[in-house]
Amino acid sequence: QVHLVETGGGLVQAGGSLRLSCVASGRTFSSYAVAWFRQAPGKARESVAGINSIGTRTYYTDSVKGRFTMPRDNAKNTVYLQMNSLRPEDTAVYYCAAGLSAGLSAQYNYWGQGTQVTVSS
Repeated sequence: QVHLVETGGGLVQAGGSLRLSCVASGRTFSSYAVAWFRQAPGKARESVAGINSIGTRTYYTDSVKGRFTMPRDNAKNTVYLQMNSLRPEDTAVYYCAAGLSAGLSAQYNYWGQGTQVTVSS
């Protein structure tokens, strides 16, 4: 069982940066791949970024490549989403999720409660 808590959301102007954190409970966190998803009002949830369990491979959806990075620190049971050059279309609730397979299309079994990111124009 993995319990995930996201923090770091907020309001930022276009072009600005935010760093989201996803802190996990459980001693086996380093066994799990993690992904960030987002859901904007009236839109389907989409995967944004993913990382494998040991942090050696990352995945990004095209719209965030070159702007977002996703490091993880297994010693701290934490995964981050560093978001730079934010755009109004990045506005959404962001969720982290954990699962046994990595990738943007993988299945994730454990989910956090989400954190709101709002980018003003």
